[in-house]
Amino acid sequence: MSLRISLRDGEKCVVNGAVLRSEGRTNLYVENGAAILRGRDVMSPADADTAAKCLYLACMMAYIDPAHVARHQETILAGLGDLITALGSAEARSVCIAFAEKVAALDFYSALADCRWLIAYEATALARLSETVQ
Repeated sequence: MSLRISLRDGEKCVVNGAVLRSEGRTNLYVENGAAILRGRDVMSPADADTAAKCLYLACMMAYIDPAHVARHQETILAGLGDLITALGSAEARSVCIAFAEKVAALDFYSALADCRWLIAYEATALARLSETVQ
């Protein structure tokens, strides 16, 4: 069974590390296993400006660049240690543990969902912190 990806005009996606951009509305059909990310799920290094975002970037790179997965896993482990230390809630730590288990199993695509949760949690925590400081 193939995977169908519908792209809007100008929307980008990454397939096995190659960035594709659609011209007009486009349907892609992927007939075999491939590392695929839609443009909205791709993070640039310039956007990785918090601990959770750096973790997402490293996980994303491990997913789309499997030839260098060991290097990306080292970055993930270092970033995860920093993030766990900084987080206060048991729920966030639980998500970090689930994330680490997925990374250990090389399931980077699923781990990205945990990173998105951590990014949202981190943004909320930083917003509360900035309100307290002001």
